[in-house]
Amino acid sequence: MNENGADRVQFGPFEADLHTHELWKYGTRIKLVGQPFEVLAILLGKPGELVTRDALRERLWPGDTFVDFNHGLNAAVNKLREALSDSAENPRYVETLPRRGYRFIATVTRASAPLSPTPLPPIEKAALAEEVARLPTFLEEVKEETASGKSGKRIYVLGGACIAVLFLILLSIVKLVDRITTTAGAGNDNSAVHRIRPLTTLSSETSEPAFSPDGNYVAFRVEGTGQQEGGIFVKGVASDELIRITRNSGDCCPAWSPDGQSIAFSRFADREFQIHVVATPRAATGGLLMVGAEKNMNTGGMVLRRGELAWAPDGKAIALAGGVGIALRSTADGAVHRLTEPPPLSEDWGPSFSPDGKRVLFVRSRDTGFSEEIMTVSAYGGEVTRVTSEHARILGPPQWSFDGQSVIYACDRGSHPALWRVSLAGESPVEINDSGWYPAVSRRGYRLAYQRVTRSLNVWQMEVDTKQKRILIPSTSETDQGPGPQPSPDGTKIAYMSDRSGTMEIWVSDRLGNNATQLTAIGRTGTPRWSSDSRSIAFDAKGRNGDTAIYTVSLSEAVPRLLVGDTRENVCPSWSRDGKWVYFASSRSGEWQVWRIPAGGGTPARLTTHGGYAALPSADGRFIYYAKAAYANPEIWEVPVEGGLERPIASALRPASWASWAVVDEGVVFAGPSGVGRPLVSLLDVAKHKITTLGELDTVPFWLGATPDAKTVVFDQPGWQQAQIMLVENFR
Repeated sequence: MNENGADRVQFGPFEADLHTHELWKYGTRIKLVGQPFEVLAILLGKPGELVTRDALRERLWPGDTFVDFNHGLNAAVNKLREALSDSAENPRYVETLPRRGYRFIATVTRASAPLSPTPLPPIEKAALAEEVARLPTFLEEVKEETASGKSGKRIYVLGGACIAVLFLILLSIVKLVDRITTTAGAGNDNSAVHRIRPLTTLSSETSEPAFSPDGNYVAFRVEGTGQQEGGIFVKGVASDELIRITRNSGDCCPAWSPDGQSIAFSRFADREFQIHVVATPRAATGGLLMVGAEKNMNTGGMVLRRGELAWAPDGKAIALAGGVGIALRSTADGAVHRLTEPPPLSEDWGPSFSPDGKRVLFVRSRDTGFSEEIMTVSAYGGEVTRVTSEHARILGPPQWSFDGQSVIYACDRGSHPALWRVSLAGESPVEINDSGWYPAVSRRGYRLAYQRVTRSLNVWQMEVDTKQKRILIPSTSETDQGPGPQPSPDGTKIAYMSDRSGTMEIWVSDRLGNNATQLTAIGRTGTPRWSSDSRSIAFDAKGRNGDTAIYTVSLSEAVPRLLVGDTRENVCPSWSRDGKWVYFASSRSGEWQVWRIPAGGGTPARLTTHGGYAALPSADGRFIYYAKAAYANPEIWEVPVEGGLERPIASALRPASWASWAVVDEGVVFAGPSGVGRPLVSLLDVAKHKITTLGELDTVPFWLGATPDAKTVVFDQPGWQQAQIMLVENFR
């Protein structure tokens, strides 16, 4: 580095050394190495200017293919944003310019000296606070003596003024110490900014985080492929050291005892879950040193259908999913008693105690495919109360906020996992993170942990006549969402979703997957569907508060037009055969139904009354086909385009998801498990009521599209996948 610090720059609370490749925040070094730092350095070299993707490729990925470059750059920018606690949707530092590149938008200045913490003389904070607390009393004594006319009046007055100044100085020092301690101490940052960082970076998938009572450790599950590769691990939030607690790949669902000395967990063996407890002794320094022997906790003959556990704050009981309801097991005598009695065809699971231990939170799922509900019940049993319901899967046990006034949970609305918060006061849920499973909230330290799944999804193509399969578009997405491939009716183009530009957008390529063009720049878009003339696309886009809007966009103008936009959930649009209507699913009536609206705008009208999702018009345009529910293996029903009798098309027509089927000239192409071998792509001839197998797949796809003649089928298949625990600091 140059002696004058010419290679050091500052922006916001950050300082970067472009020579040594080091990054600090408030004087604390942040780990950012390799290509993510190189991207930052290039952007800092041209603040406020566009740095094209091609320029970044020439600097950092010379000679690599376009696909490898896309994957590498997206990953590097994502890691950079995580280090800066930045957001692609609301950037403070790195702005995405769709289809072009990136721009650094914060003010950048040259630093003349390192932004390292300045050493302070030792200060005993408690003693200092005590002395400061005594100063007002002392000043009052000075005032009284001055008023009484005692000797030394002038000295006392002068002394009182000096002490007052000293009081202000000491108070400022206390605040400074608090700020330094807060900045240096993990989890005590009282600023409004959430800092998100990976807690785990293992090659194996990690999930199901659980905080220790002091919030300084996280227990989690490591999923392995062999009996000895998985198990329960513990990691400190401020340490890179991993402590292995168990060595069984069937172990899951860790839960800390209130004193932090034990961890309960579930082990799946012999087709049922068993509860075990293992001791975690601590040294005087607070570090985990060794692991005690496992102890089996008898459940009194109750068969556990699920493994989620919760330890009561007083340590006297463990909540579990016993049978179909929530049960409590006493830690003193092992007695088990049932807490909830769900209605028929329902199951209660995912218990969580409120911070005061008076209530238990849980999920009620119904086998009939209706919404999943988050409920509470007194820790002593009795009537249950509904907190909220979701027309989607709840992904892991819901958690109480640190103050017990709201609930944090994960669900996959529209197939996209995200974290939500709902107030106990009955307000609508608000999205707090657009990617997350299995949340955990610390009782101390203001921390949130969750599982984040990143994956590479590829679009594959199968030629039905030759049964040949190949990757059509590689690495379209690095999130759980996408790609939703759809061939245009004229067979010349493919529409799909991709986050290669930094946000999830609609893209269009030719039929071979080449010459890709980004069609939107809205963010969080999904479910593209072609008009019959192959000139326009309808799609949905998710808002920050959970609302989802319907848009249309023509290929010639590439300017999205809002068609349905309100505070409701409006998803999965499709065009009528004559192009006059757009069909979509909405929960505006209280449950998912199929609606339609004029393509030019107007008032939505409901078509179904008994539930409906993901509608597509029949080949002759007389009927609307739709998935009965947004769950796995839905029935496909039909209703006349003007409304009327709602009925299933065929009992054997059960695709793997609401998105793994497509309407073709002869009927419906769909994908799903065969039950005996590889997944199948099949064709239902609606007129002949006959099903024909078109080909086999390696993995059941979530998305499927087909050309009208059913000669070509496109679908998603996974590339790589990774699941890690993310940590959010300053979460209130």
